Amino acid sequence: MVVNVVNVVNSAQTVADRYREFSWQQARGRSDAHAELTARISQDAEFCDLLSGSLPAGDTQRPELLLAAVRHLDGPHAELGPRNETAYGRWREWTVRHWDEVRAVIMRRTGRTSDPARCAALLPLLARLPQPLALLEVGASSGLCLRPELYRYRYEGDGAGSGTECGAPGSPVTLTCRTSAAGPGPVPQTPARLPEIVWRAGIDPDPLDPAAERDDLRWLQSLVWPGDEDRARRLTAAVDAVRSLPRPRIVRGDLVDELPALAAEAPPGATLVVFHTGVLDSLPLARRERFAALVRSLLAGRSGPGHWISHEHHGVLPWITAPVHRTLRPEDAPLLTLALDERPLALTGPHGESLHWLPEDGLPHDGLPHDGTA
Repeated sequence: MVVNVVNVVNSAQTVADRYREFSWQQARGRSDAHAELTARISQDAEFCDLLSGSLPAGDTQRPELLLAAVRHLDGPHAELGPRNETAYGRWREWTVRHWDEVRAVIMRRTGRTSDPARCAALLPLLARLPQPLALLEVGASSGLCLRPELYRYRYEGDGAGSGTECGAPGSPVTLTCRTSAAGPGPVPQTPARLPEIVWRAGIDPDPLDPAAERDDLRWLQSLVWPGDEDRARRLTAAVDAVRSLPRPRIVRGDLVDELPALAAEAPPGATLVVFHTGVLDSLPLARRERFAALVRSLLAGRSGPGHWISHEHHGVLPWITAPVHRTLRPEDAPLLTLALDERPLALTGPHGESLHWLPEDGLPHDGLPHDGTA
């Protein structure tokens, strides 16, 4: 899949193409409501002209922001989406009539969902790195992925340890993840322990506090696609789980500019883990290259151990080798590449619902570094 990252061109045709691609490549098979709505928008030249003329090029033109903004403001068909041309006409009329309010939400918010289920993809790596850990999440949003020790995990599939559970006993949040392997080697075992986290922090242009701010919670709920009741319940349970805990330190600011100072605060005796999941596609390529060079420099210059976990659509970091998985088809749902220090280790579902391990030359047979390695 080619990811539609930031595009500096801002014409009605570019907007139409973006919504058509979103409908076909991302929403199809995951949300009938969003697939139909964005397909109709792509055929509406006058509405695409409104979007191109009143929203700056770049992140604000992402279709998920418009869809979430209308839902956030209780627009028509907020849950199910239009089912025919007449219903689309009502959605369109309401959106145009309330455009100033819709635009204000789009300009103020980001599309980062902070889905805790992505921890199911991250946990096997985190558990096998040298402990204890200092977690630094780039694009942290509400910080729900900074607390992987709060959740219960169930890994199901064709590999060793599948069908077993690990994680926090009695957690109100259970994250289920399907696993498979790309080659003849075994699927990595279910982590035997939770990571020991002694420091955690994050960076985000628009940090959210859904446990304390009702409007922040409403925004995160608006980002959950219509029909995904499991994800909606998971979000509510995760917010409830962190409600009584101290909020992680999340710095408001640029994802690149704020990184050096925040990384310097990590305790030197812990393994610093810089990670991000579904975030960097909001940056232009030159900025992503600058980010990568900065992470490499920070980890190389650190007195203690450090690692970089990236979890992005392939093409966001184009220098990482394109992974291939024998059991996946081109028409399968868009997947993210999970990489450790720029080595692709797995393909995952966009919200951590699946984990497809890749064969990796030079690594142990379980595909992961063992405890004590840097």
